[in-house]
Amino acid sequence: MSNILSETKDGIARIEIDRPDKKNALTAAMYQAMADAIHAAEADAKVRVLLIHGKPGLFTAGNDLQDFLDHPPRDDQRPVFQFLYAISQAQKPIIAAVAGAAVGIGTTMLLHCDLVYAAPNARLQLPFVNLGLVPEAASSLLLPSLIGYQRAAELLLLGEPFSAQKARDIGLVTEVVPEDQLFDTAMAQAKKLAGKPAASLRLTKRLMKQGQAAAVAQRIKLESGHFAERLDSPEAKEAFSAFLEKRKPDFSRFD
Repeated sequence: MSNILSETKDGIARIEIDRPDKKNALTAAMYQAMADAIHAAEADAKVRVLLIHGKPGLFTAGNDLQDFLDHPPRDDQRPVFQFLYAISQAQKPIIAAVAGAAVGIGTTMLLHCDLVYAAPNARLQLPFVNLGLVPEAASSLLLPSLIGYQRAAELLLLGEPFSAQKARDIGLVTEVVPEDQLFDTAMAQAKKLAGKPAASLRLTKRLMKQGQAAAVAQRIKLESGHFAERLDSPEAKEAFSAFLEKRKPDFSRFD
């Protein structure tokens, strides 16, 4: 099973991450299922808007590290990058509802969503450097463009968790809403969009994103190359070993 549930109703394609026993950690199969769901929604004339969410209280803890190590994404044809290309190039509006953990790609995918609603308990994090890796999803381009270099450097270089309110303050989140209202709020906004002229929605989104579209695709490809190289680095191997062994990594031996 892919642990990705998809449903289309009343013009809304809903994509739900459904692996709560593993904190919604994403496997290669789940990335492929999400990419396929986005492509299907894009091709379905009945779909006006996409909604991505997790289970109550949980968005995604990011990559399933064991699956990640078993199926390392060594080129941009792998499922994780297929998902990134799909979400970054989607023509229809995408809404995200975020609660609890939103780690790694759980944060970077939000840069490609048009409306993002987060519960107060959302904890976002970009831990790529801490894992000996580099950012993905064109976040090395989009985040400095969105919030300025210094604030992006704080999030990407330190890799520390940050709150929903901070995400709201820097423009990564549209609004922070009570957790018990999160899904209903996101769905209500999806219904508003679904009732608007579809062609106008798509064209307006395209006009807003057109200036960076080529650069985003190029940056995802560039990041994927560095990402693949870093997977074999001593730092990444130490970071993953430390995580699996539940200990603090020691990077002092490496330049």
